[in-house]
Amino acid sequence: MSKVWLITGSSRGLGRAFVEAVLEAGDRVVATARNPAQLSDLVEKYGERVRAVSLDVTSEAQAKGAVDAAIESFGGLDVLVNNAGYGNVAPVEDTTLAEFRAQIETNLFGVIIMTKAVIPYFRERRAGHIVQVTSIAGRLGPVGRAPYAAAKFGVEGFSESLAKELGPIGVKVTIVEPGGFRTDFAGSSTELREGRAEYDSSVGATVRFQRNYNGKQPGDPAKAAAALLKLVSMPEPPLRLLLGSDCYGAAEKSALATMESDRKWKDLSVSTDF
Repeated sequence: MSKVWLITGSSRGLGRAFVEAVLEAGDRVVATARNPAQLSDLVEKYGERVRAVSLDVTSEAQAKGAVDAAIESFGGLDVLVNNAGYGNVAPVEDTTLAEFRAQIETNLFGVIIMTKAVIPYFRERRAGHIVQVTSIAGRLGPVGRAPYAAAKFGVEGFSESLAKELGPIGVKVTIVEPGGFRTDFAGSSTELREGRAEYDSSVGATVRFQRNYNGKQPGDPAKAAAALLKLVSMPEPPLRLLLGSDCYGAAEKSALATMESDRKWKDLSVSTDF
């Protein structure tokens, strides 16, 4: 059965790939961007099955407007994909509080705002699927991306709580965690600052790696989009889904290291009980 989607951050990267895959599958979509003119080619190609909407995810009014646009244009809404976001690279010391707040506003509060905008409709229908696109940075903190990781860790915790609240009323929540994909996320979408000399071996090395890595990431955006389509067709989708061999490997290594550390310090941990 045809679905109606609302996808944020649709103008490029994974968001663009998601929108194109959804439309090719015969579904309908509200595609959003700060500048909807960037989506005009999709409207020209797919006609009435796509509606381009201006959206700043940090605006409660615009978030509600995007949800309303889906319902008014297509008679309903089945899937929300919270994909919009960005992540710069710089040392914590050289990142201003304003820069921290800006990244967290978009990457965390933007997700919360969009999610809250759609919950009443999904609750009333006792159906719907909310897909939160986080990152491997939602499982482990990468060097140089502290604001991004702080936001993505926040989305993970928020979404885990959300899933437990909405599950009993029939609404699904899935956290999608991509690794490196060949989009412009690590290119023109990202500001790279090596910072002061003391951080050359950590953040500086990350910046240099990122510049060389861009365009060589293992992930194929079209295959990520295919995985998304498969995910939303599942009667019982997972709470979390890693995307990419690099992401899976890093997550597995991190989980095993955490378990080993917890076991190492178990005696001290349990010594605090009455």
